[in-house]
Amino acid sequence: MRSDETVVGIDACTDHCVHPETVRHVRSRALPEDELVQVSAVFKLLGDPTRAKLLYALLEAGELCVCDLAASTGVAETTVSQSLRLLRASRVVVARREGRLMYYRLADAHVRMLLDVTREHLTHENSAGAGTAARTGRGAGA
Repeated sequence: MRSDETVVGIDACTDHCVHPETVRHVRSRALPEDELVQVSAVFKLLGDPTRAKLLYALLEAGELCVCDLAASTGVAETTVSQSLRLLRASRVVVARREGRLMYYRLADAHVRMLLDVTREHLTHENSAGAGTAARTGRGAGA
């Protein structure tokens, strides 16, 4: 390599293409650091497979007690209770008392929409990936 040549990474711009108006717009709309921390915490909370299983069960049923959640998901009642405690603290689920039982449901339409959109995204990605594999002749084992 000659001394006047520089190595450019694959994702790097080669012609200094920064667009000041675009950068200014993005920076003006960026979330404050404390909100980014909260967003990350919600995604981390939802990123646990057991909690996701419980949330999708609540999405399907609408409202369930700990016993029904445990029975319908195959998760131990103690684990369900611990998970629900975290989900309640983060306002992802809410509870209603009926006598000695607590019934849990998703906190609001935003949580339902997030779960629905995530499922739809995965369904879309899986069907798009299957179509690509079929067109290229490469399957899952390729």
